[in-house]
Amino acid sequence: MTAPAGLTLGTAGHIDHGKTRLVEALTGTDTDRLPEEKQRGISIALGYAELELPSGRHLSVIDVPGHERFVRTMLAGAAGIEMFLLVVDAGEGPKPQTLEHLEILRLLGVDRGVVALTKIDAADEGRQAASEAAVRELLPETEIVAVSALEGRGLDQLRAALDRVASSVGVRPTAGPARLYVDRSFSLPGAGPIVTGTLLSGSVSAGDRLQVLPAGYEVRVRSIEVHGERVEQASAGRRVALAVLAERKRRPAPGDVLVPPGAFRPSYRLDVVLDGAGDLAGGSRVTVCHGTSAVAARLVRAGDGLAQLRLDRPLVTARGDRFVLRQATTVGGGRVLDPDPPRRVSEQTLRRLEAGELGALVGAPVALASLRARFQLDERALREALDGTTVAGDWACSQEWLETARAAAHAALDARDGELDPGLPVTSLVGTEPWAAAIAALLGLDSHEGKLYLPGRRPASGSRAAAIPEEAGLEPFAIADPALARQLEREGRLVTLGPGLAITPEGYERQKATLLAECGENGTISLARFRDLSGLSRRLSQLLLERFDTDRVTLRVGDERRLRRGARE
Repeated sequence: MTAPAGLTLGTAGHIDHGKTRLVEALTGTDTDRLPEEKQRGISIALGYAELELPSGRHLSVIDVPGHERFVRTMLAGAAGIEMFLLVVDAGEGPKPQTLEHLEILRLLGVDRGVVALTKIDAADEGRQAASEAAVRELLPETEIVAVSALEGRGLDQLRAALDRVASSVGVRPTAGPARLYVDRSFSLPGAGPIVTGTLLSGSVSAGDRLQVLPAGYEVRVRSIEVHGERVEQASAGRRVALAVLAERKRRPAPGDVLVPPGAFRPSYRLDVVLDGAGDLAGGSRVTVCHGTSAVAARLVRAGDGLAQLRLDRPLVTARGDRFVLRQATTVGGGRVLDPDPPRRVSEQTLRRLEAGELGALVGAPVALASLRARFQLDERALREALDGTTVAGDWACSQEWLETARAAAHAALDARDGELDPGLPVTSLVGTEPWAAAIAALLGLDSHEGKLYLPGRRPASGSRAAAIPEEAGLEPFAIADPALARQLEREGRLVTLGPGLAITPEGYERQKATLLAECGENGTISLARFRDLSGLSRRLSQLLLERFDTDRVTLRVGDERRLRRGARE
């Protein structure tokens, strides 16, 4: 069974405004599971439930703490939500944590939801009207539903309002690599380690191997549950519980992220565009809240609204991810422009990245696959973002780099004018990197037998081919110039036998036929027998036999030679 893509709803609101009681009334699930929560009557950890709406749509519900001491916990839960349920006590109206939770939702880009005006059974009409007006001022476009979890009033209207919002929220894309930030980790007898989280993208199937970052080890998914139901596959937007089998009995922890091996990599730096952090000076220490992690960092300004975050611990992010910055309270947030940038930060580069131009990052050739994984782009979006760069095969390079490489290659080849072979190997011109062959095609040069040449030039022996005497016939002959001999052999005009000696191809084939006939009849041939059959001197016969060995026609066994398998083909 496959769990379809879904939506995740997160609660928000001030402490003791009735979030957990309302979730229980809507879903039948008491999300306060810890003894300390029961004893103190407040939520401390994240709680989870499933809500069925009138249309039959199911929402994963994350109930977050409202106390200011647990804002980081609230952020860990809010990281994967697509819509909110803001809970406001009808008798008290919006309070400090109401406002901070709303700011966090704004920074995370969660702009659709419903307001539940709770505890109407305990508030007089005047106070309820004042609270509703205060909420309306904060969220003028958001539907407000008055409810009493204690009496059950307004619950059907609230479910209907949530259904209307859910129908307008697009589900997360199931394409691309899976990414699950762990918010709970525990063990169960017989099941082993269990991790839970919201699947932000892609899908996970039983049997998949996933990498645990930033630690880097792998786990195998033994089984998957979505709200207590066993499934074979879960898609983006669902709250999932994974039973995993890890190497060396390691267990993922809250804050870790599970991804396909090689799809993401942790980074100690993030290039970002800031939101609402105008009062933060360069060099400020902040806490970066992303996914289910909270990491200390130093903020390095790179222009108005642009910065690099230098992290104390690595984070796993993708281009476009949102984050929240905190000091004593929430001080801002932003979006990731580059999830793995170099240390040097340039305002011009970040401006181009903000505009979607990945070409700002490309200098020397870079693999398209690396950029695709780094920024989580499909092929079409990647090539659009690389506008202004040159793409060759699976590689991209900047036009400036290409012009420099082209000028250097042309100069090196021009210096070989007049040489018997005026070409150079590809690797000597553009290095031994894996992109060399692809980039060489862009240098304005001709390619021939693994070498590059200036346009119109080729290896040529020209009139020097007279080094092959007309009377050579089938007999070996002397050739004094080794370079000329190698070139003539590449052209198929002779076969070298050793330093200063060669034979015509016709002579080589005639002697080879003699060898094949003798071996075919008697199985082997000796040097003396080949000398007699060829009519050549002992030295020349020896050189020919050694050439046959090199060409894998014969194999020497003691003083005899026999044919190799396939020599007659």
